[in-house]
Amino acid sequence: MGSTPVESESGSNPESPENDESHEEYMLAAVPKTERRSWWSMFVIWAAFGYVPTGLIVGGQLAGSDDGGGMPFSGAVGTIVVGQGILVVLTFLLGFAAMKTGFNLSLMSRYSYGNRGIVLPMFIMALLTLGWFASIVGMVGDIFDAAFGSWTGVMVFDNLSLEFVIFSLIWGAVFTYSAWKGIVALERISAPAAPFILVVAIIVVLMMVNEFGGFGNVLSEGATRAGTSVGTGVTLIMGAWIAGVIMGVDIFRYAKNAAHVFIGVGACFILTNPLLNLIGYTAQISSGDANFIAWMVTSGWVLTILGVVLWVLALWTTNMTELYCNALYVGASANAVGKRIPRGPIVIIAGIIGTILGAFGFYSYFFADFITILGAAFVPLAGPILADFYVVRRREYDEAHPNDLPPVRWPGIISFLIGAVLGIVFQYWMPLPLDFPAGLAALIIAFIVHIVISKGMANRPEQELVQSAARVG
Repeated sequence: MGSTPVESESGSNPESPENDESHEEYMLAAVPKTERRSWWSMFVIWAAFGYVPTGLIVGGQLAGSDDGGGMPFSGAVGTIVVGQGILVVLTFLLGFAAMKTGFNLSLMSRYSYGNRGIVLPMFIMALLTLGWFASIVGMVGDIFDAAFGSWTGVMVFDNLSLEFVIFSLIWGAVFTYSAWKGIVALERISAPAAPFILVVAIIVVLMMVNEFGGFGNVLSEGATRAGTSVGTGVTLIMGAWIAGVIMGVDIFRYAKNAAHVFIGVGACFILTNPLLNLIGYTAQISSGDANFIAWMVTSGWVLTILGVVLWVLALWTTNMTELYCNALYVGASANAVGKRIPRGPIVIIAGIIGTILGAFGFYSYFFADFITILGAAFVPLAGPILADFYVVRRREYDEAHPNDLPPVRWPGIISFLIGAVLGIVFQYWMPLPLDFPAGLAALIIAFIVHIVISKGMANRPEQELVQSAARVG
């Protein structure tokens, strides 16, 4: 993808994307208008990205179990509408900012955190996406293990079979190669995968409902479920997807206009994810397992093979995006401390590390705690970005080149740290009234604190509005 590099005020060009030669994907530069993707690209990427097992799991949690918890079907529908509605608003606000500027998350973060201050939030995002990548590699290994069992009987580590390790390594390599190819691979793989996944998912859940005796029985059983509040349900939905909301910046920078941003948002949070929540709810009621793939692999060889294909396709589209974004965060952090590392090697190295972690049990042993802790802490990093773009310094995004920003902007750092600490406190030690989502509360607080501190520090040199000659006019 050829483009004219954006120069800094001095006229130098130390951060040329060089996409044709090294697949840089505009890691350190804005995506030019000529390289923006179509509305269909936004739709298929987000529809496929939205298919992640946590959507099914959350639906199952809303259904509860025979031992307790859950809510009636009508309550689950209302909870899904509220939770996904919040995600729609947040994703659109961040996506619109990315579309207007063409910046990825790291470049946009420079305005609120500073050129070197971005190392803190980007390091957290890099860890989070690497953890997700490793976990999804393990999920793929699990489905092959469940479908075909252990042929050799060899256990490599604890309860991990040799077959699990081999399949995890193979698919980790496939995911890594796809992410290395960039946004074009995301689009080409997502386009056929998204409709196939959704259609098969609907058909299979209808088969499960029929086996259970009809949807009336699902509603009757659902009416007996109680104990999960709407606030708790919304917290589950938010926690499962808030990472994707923030990562969305890196995809929406390729959108052409606000309508295309909304199409992408709708594909994920109006179509795919709510549908998965409902399918997970129904599957949990009718079979006792929210993940309908587990039912497929025990229902004959045809459904077993179809289930494995469906699972691999679904996780393929999601895991490409995790690794694709991870490289943008790592590359930006390295650049902030004076190290220029091309995107390609970052993808390959991170992919190797994530694949090895996934093949040796990261998902089974560490995923839950890892994601919960980082999820509680990292969500507020979007607060300073939203506050800066929409309230504090909107003009600067049009008038300043990212290279010309000061090293550190303390309002962003301070407000993020306050939000991160409060996110953990709300999650583990001081639950909020009505089970208000801890991450969302921390993000709102970080947003407000950033505005207040920015006004209080307005006279400091690093807070002054930056203008770059190359971007003015």
